[in-house]
Amino acid sequence: MYAVPDVDEVVAVAKELGIHLGPDEAVKYRKYLIEQMEELDTFVQARIDEPKPPMLSSTRGPGYRPSAEEDPLNAWVWKCQIEGEDGGLLAGKTASYKDHIAVASIPMSFGSFALEGFIPDFDATVVTRVLKEGGTIIGKNVMNGLSGGFGTGGGIGDYGRPLNPHNHDHVTGGSSSGSAAAVSAGEVDISFGGDQGGSIRIPAAYSGIVGHKPTFGLLSHFGIGFGSDQSIDYTGPLARTVEDAAAALQATAGHDPNDPRQTRDVPASIDLLSGLTGGVSGLRVGVLKEGFDDAEADVRDLVMAAVNVLAEAGADISNVSVPEHHAIGAAQAALTGEGALAIFKTGFFGAFSRTYYPASIITTINKMWESKADVLTPRSKVSLIAAELSRRNYHGQVYAKAQNVRPTYIKAYDDALANVDVLVMPTCILTAPKNHTPGSYLEAVEDNLASANSKGSRNTMPFNYTGHPAMALPVGKSAAGLPASMQIVGRFFDDPLVMRTAYAYQQSVDWDSIIGVGS
Repeated sequence: MYAVPDVDEVVAVAKELGIHLGPDEAVKYRKYLIEQMEELDTFVQARIDEPKPPMLSSTRGPGYRPSAEEDPLNAWVWKCQIEGEDGGLLAGKTASYKDHIAVASIPMSFGSFALEGFIPDFDATVVTRVLKEGGTIIGKNVMNGLSGGFGTGGGIGDYGRPLNPHNHDHVTGGSSSGSAAAVSAGEVDISFGGDQGGSIRIPAAYSGIVGHKPTFGLLSHFGIGFGSDQSIDYTGPLARTVEDAAAALQATAGHDPNDPRQTRDVPASIDLLSGLTGGVSGLRVGVLKEGFDDAEADVRDLVMAAVNVLAEAGADISNVSVPEHHAIGAAQAALTGEGALAIFKTGFFGAFSRTYYPASIITTINKMWESKADVLTPRSKVSLIAAELSRRNYHGQVYAKAQNVRPTYIKAYDDALANVDVLVMPTCILTAPKNHTPGSYLEAVEDNLASANSKGSRNTMPFNYTGHPAMALPVGKSAAGLPASMQIVGRFFDDPLVMRTAYAYQQSVDWDSIIGVGS
């Protein structure tokens, strides 16, 4: 039953919308508003069939929260065992998901205690397709999400900090931190993360594994939510080998009628495995000059050594410059803030598209935001406040411009990729920073706010905005024993070539020593 508004509430709600009603006028409005609320209440309570997305392996147990002894890296928020179909590309492989991806009957927290106990009643498309291709789902991974999770900076959040398997004193990166830790430690073969500015590739880089952000729209985003602008939001696989990442992407990619973000360019399926061993003889590799700016010496040297490995394997190496690489951040920031604000005000999965809207998640998240917005990270709060100020000052012009200039930035990279086949650069210009434990709440707030300006996403964030496929590939360890990573970027829907380039490198080096976990 809805709450019947009195005259004062009608006046107050109207005022928030910029509509000014006098008391007598509000009385008349109230009469018709109550009628409309009655109609909405009747509709909400009506027993009308709501067809749900298909769900494989519908008979499954609830799983369990692993103990600290079972989860020494704090990588898992939930463990389960959901068997896939017989055979398929992922037969014999285990899979897990960042805890912003819906797995029916398994709790989903988005990294926040405020959502403790919520259980989705449907599967995300990347879950259905993994099961269809024979994968076994074994759990959900810790993320630094709505309330922080300690993933990238500061001591604010829930579920603790996933430990970097290479050195527990250093961060794992965010926000797919638990996924990266679990994959790096060999606890799962493949984990699907989320990436809004590098949140697959950064933890992959810091943890010494493979992480792939596909071409925008290639992998369905249905059943996945993070509260960011949906035009920069991705899911993709993290794995210890390129072939596992390629198999995971091939098994799950392709058009999905439940994902309105996909364009007509998205194919029904994509073949990544048949050409994986094709090598790089004659491949034109462009070394992006701007991608090396301010890079740590060890990172720069290890990435350039990896470029030399590709050259020895037959690739043609040249230097490339894209000056726009450093300027793109302002446009992405405008989308991130105002896009998140729009979702904050309309619903966790946005609006206006003709698709299936998971009411259970939308209702749960919206209730949490309305009553417990204080659990959001300081970074999220300041972004929302800035976005609201932007809307009030520019009335939507900032967001509109950020969308409208996107083709200009895409063209800058496309022009470079017209002369080379792939671009390479460090995934992160720094190795995993040492974890800092704040001494007070205000220090934690400052740390969390300052982490928004870190250099970790300098090379990853541009390709969330443009949509080009980008892979993080480990290329060795620094003198301190921390992983360094090379990012490979390709043309739209040229994910197979990105994978083939990465696989050629993997086959040319002592891969076990590169991804091996330190003490």
